[in-house]
Amino acid sequence: MIKNYFKIAWRNISRNRSHAIINLLGLAIGIACCILIMLWVTDELSYDKWNEKADRIYRITPEISFGGSHKHYATAPAPLAGALRSDFPEVETSVRFREYGNSLVNYENQNYNETAIIYCDSTVFDVFSLRMIQGNPKEALAPPNTLVISETIAKKYFPNEEPIGKTLNFDNRNEYKITGVIEDMPSNSHFNFDFFVSLTGGQEANNGQWLSNNFKTYYVLRQGANVPEFENKVYSHLMEKYISPQIEKLFGQPYDALTESGSFIKYHIQPMTDIHLKSDLAGELAPNGSMRYVWIFSLAALFILLIACVNFMNLSTAQSSLRAKEIGVRKVMGSMRSNLINQFLTESMVMAGLALVLGLTITQIALPYFNNLADKDLIFPYYSPVFWLISIIGIGIVGLLAGSYPAFYLSSFKPIQTLSGKFMEKGGNLSLRNSLVIFQFLIAVLMIIGTLVINQQLNFIQNKKIGFERDQILMLDNAETLGNTAFTIKNELLNNPQITNATVSGYLPIPSYRSDSPLCKNQEIREDNCVSIQYWNVDEDYISTLGMELVAGRNFSPDMPTDSSAIIINETAAKLFGFEDPIGKQVYGDSDFNPQGRESLPAVTIIGVVKDFHFESLRQNIGAVSLWLNPFPGYICLKVNTNDLPNLIPEIERTWKKMAPNLPFSHRFMDESFDQVYRSETRISQIFSIFSGLSIFIACLGLFGLAAFATERRTKEIGIRKVLGATKANLVGLMSKDFLKPVTISLIIAIPIAWYFMNEWLVDFAYRIDIEWWIFALAGVLALIIAFMTVSFQSLKAASANPVDALKSE
Repeated sequence: MIKNYFKIAWRNISRNRSHAIINLLGLAIGIACCILIMLWVTDELSYDKWNEKADRIYRITPEISFGGSHKHYATAPAPLAGALRSDFPEVETSVRFREYGNSLVNYENQNYNETAIIYCDSTVFDVFSLRMIQGNPKEALAPPNTLVISETIAKKYFPNEEPIGKTLNFDNRNEYKITGVIEDMPSNSHFNFDFFVSLTGGQEANNGQWLSNNFKTYYVLRQGANVPEFENKVYSHLMEKYISPQIEKLFGQPYDALTESGSFIKYHIQPMTDIHLKSDLAGELAPNGSMRYVWIFSLAALFILLIACVNFMNLSTAQSSLRAKEIGVRKVMGSMRSNLINQFLTESMVMAGLALVLGLTITQIALPYFNNLADKDLIFPYYSPVFWLISIIGIGIVGLLAGSYPAFYLSSFKPIQTLSGKFMEKGGNLSLRNSLVIFQFLIAVLMIIGTLVINQQLNFIQNKKIGFERDQILMLDNAETLGNTAFTIKNELLNNPQITNATVSGYLPIPSYRSDSPLCKNQEIREDNCVSIQYWNVDEDYISTLGMELVAGRNFSPDMPTDSSAIIINETAAKLFGFEDPIGKQVYGDSDFNPQGRESLPAVTIIGVVKDFHFESLRQNIGAVSLWLNPFPGYICLKVNTNDLPNLIPEIERTWKKMAPNLPFSHRFMDESFDQVYRSETRISQIFSIFSGLSIFIACLGLFGLAAFATERRTKEIGIRKVLGATKANLVGLMSKDFLKPVTISLIIAIPIAWYFMNEWLVDFAYRIDIEWWIFALAGVLALIIAFMTVSFQSLKAASANPVDALKSE
């Protein structure tokens, strides 16, 4: 009997190929989309959980408000890690990370520009589960000037040699002995480094400064430690014993008096497993993800799958109602109702099973492309029993629901009703079908509006006037190792007529972590007297090269020796100081500010005010910045004519090689560096656009199938109308309006929902678009046009048919 069920099921599928293809394709694409999105979601949720102590690792995150600046940092004071170990028995161990940027690594006269470098304590292997292949994790980083490298780096530098004991030179200054090799870190980590350099013996690592935050500090709590209790006492203890005495020494008043003016320092505790999705602090080790996107994509996966399942059920029930006479004949021939139920459920389960197989095939084909788009290394979960269990149970439920209508409803009719042609679908079933169409297009329209808003915001970011010219600015890396040669290269390159200007500086207006220091109206460091400001060391060509605008005063000049004690501030700093005319005003500060043991601050004169420019992400408001004539050669930036880049870049490289033959030539454009900040949003937008298009496609597949079913049922009605004089336009309009009504209703429901949730998303940006009416109008028009074109194809086909063929049996 079971074999017969499958045979009849296959026969019905073969007989109605077009319906079967629409049904299978829609559900298969929905399954593939859902699997791809959930693989991405699962990967995002898995970050840092590979660590054996993941549930006990935390970090301290200071929140500081002073001088018009309010920031929450991922960095903490240098002595914090030691204090945690010595003062709190709940702390098992701790470790500090310190970033110093890229380094030029030399081995046997070969130079490589390396970016994945971190300086850390030897306890890093006690905190994180970094598997050591060679070396002793207890001793590897204990001596000064030691280094642990990843397996990839070991193969890169020592393909046929033993790396242990070898020495690598950093920036032509420091040499580090390799004492260990670890396995490459998992990609699902909030940090990923190839070089772990010992902090032992470093002057900054042992400076005892509690008011300077430069170290990412992680610690492990002992098993059974009370986390809330520890959090309550750690801040009060550290403030009383360490921080408050240094505040009183620096500010000349106790911390309580400082808080009365609105300033404060708070220490927060953050679980390591929250960092990737719930943290966007100043000084993160790498750009993090967002729990908001995890929720958005999880809902998108659910809704796309629901659209596909609704399609499957809609088309299955619609098609089965045409088989009423078949049911009557089967009953007359002696078929039991239970046999009919089993038959319809078997057919539905076979279709659902085929859709699952096709969906899994599509997933495997699409996964490499999806990985490239999402910048992931996702793998298909072949060996996950949970995945297969969920897939089989899920598709079984879909098959049962889709087959339940013909199985339990149609099989209940008496044969006389179906064979006499008196069977008609009840209005409630048609209403349910229309409700499901409304639901499908509601989700599709929400995704269309979301895609349009995200693209508009990204377009706004890319085209917003940000206070400087980021286009046509070529950045040459590795200048920090050149010393004064950087200025020689700059002057040499200016002889090229395609290079209109150049500057040397380590401070560029592209988002990166920089700490603030106080700049004060007089020698007293107080909240009402100082501005928390960034100190940027630049040369006299910095403003002109980057196209910044001076709104008051003048630029630095090589002909003015006094400019060594002069500064230029931005408009935000001028407002925070409260100066009506800041030009000529003296302020007090030092770009090498040391909060410990300072007797006095040197005086500097404000000679200019530069128009506010964005140097952080557009998620943040513009902060205070000061420019000092003290260039540090981090980068050589060139204002270039981009009409002939293929020839210009080699010319620049030849000049570099002539002046610095042992250093690799590395370049990038500033606009590319700026856009990298929004790389996550760009990827999200691209992925969301693709899945929005697929959701519309799946919804239209269902609409196409329902339209085909409706025209099939109304063939004789259409024939009669044509005989009575109805035109093609009349018939197309008649057939289309029944399907456009639910689409219109879905628009009315979707618009306020989309407006609310997209405004919530935009709140993350300090500078954002207003959601204008045309976005909703465009989404509505697109949905209606797509729906009309889908339905009108079937309507036009029916309206063009010969009425004789429809009525000849009457």
